[in-house]
Amino acid sequence: MKGRSKLVSVAVPVIVVLAGLVAYQYGYLAVKAERASLRERQAARWATLERYVNLIAERPLLEKKLESLKERRNAETAKVISAETLSIAAATLQNIVKGSVTGRGGSIASERVERPEDLGKFKVVSVSVDAVLPDTRALGDVLYTLETNVPYLVIKEVDTRVRNFRDPRDLMVKLRVSALASGK
Repeated sequence: MKGRSKLVSVAVPVIVVLAGLVAYQYGYLAVKAERASLRERQAARWATLERYVNLIAERPLLEKKLESLKERRNAETAKVISAETLSIAAATLQNIVKGSVTGRGGSIASERVERPEDLGKFKVVSVSVDAVLPDTRALGDVLYTLETNVPYLVIKEVDTRVRNFRDPRDLMVKLRVSALASGK
């Protein structure tokens, strides 16, 4: 029995030491690793929360920027003839040119809408107008009105001729006017 008791007296401490190592390995170190993982997740969540708080704090600035961009876009779209279709845009352009000519005492002899051209998102609509103007001052006023108009218009061609060389009053004018259109 003495041999057995010696074996037990040696085996019990070894078993206790091995059980302590197993408890350390699978208990303490696993808990320590899980705790470190939780701390990392918590730090990541705090960082995300801080970013969201910063974005929320920047919201008034972003809203102000958005409002200024909207105003700028509205100012830019005012420079373009906006219409549902290109035909309506061309008719609008014709009305602008006709109003400018007739407003200065002129009369329209003929009007033609030309084929629209592509320019990226926009289309270029053009109108050719043959008109009779009373004098060169009226021609200057018509050209000034068309060039300074909003939406912006571009006079691509101007051809002027005197109607009667003996009595040079009336001018025969051929205008080709173009504008940007945002239509389908």
